[in-house]
Amino acid sequence: VQLQASGGGLVQPGGSLRLSCAASGSIFSIDTMGWYRQTPGKQRELVAHITSGGSTLYADFVKGRFIISRINAKNTVSLQMNSLKPEDTAVYYCNADVRVGISIRPITYWGQGTLVTVSS
Repeated sequence: VQLQASGGGLVQPGGSLRLSCAASGSIFSIDTMGWYRQTPGKQRELVAHITSGGSTLYADFVKGRFIISRINAKNTVSLQMNSLKPEDTAVYYCNADVRVGISIRPITYWGQGTLVTVSS
């Protein structure tokens, strides 16, 4: 199973970016998919996640600004980031809890990370 993230880049404060992540490989189903971020010297932190049923959870620092969504049939998850702030600068990682069989416990896979830089 592989997760491929894309969509990072440089954006000015107040701007928007959309991150996308696609899972591929031997996938039976995916439970939760999410986005995390990490800055140098800090632990990776949850940004948002979404269950297969569409329930979402957001970190307080992105509530009202970021929107997570997914397309189950395509095994993709996206993160629409609006009103970006310099403190949102980080490497963003997607992850997915993947089941490779009907009775198999999910395994968490991670994407390679995509850099988001918010700067004027």
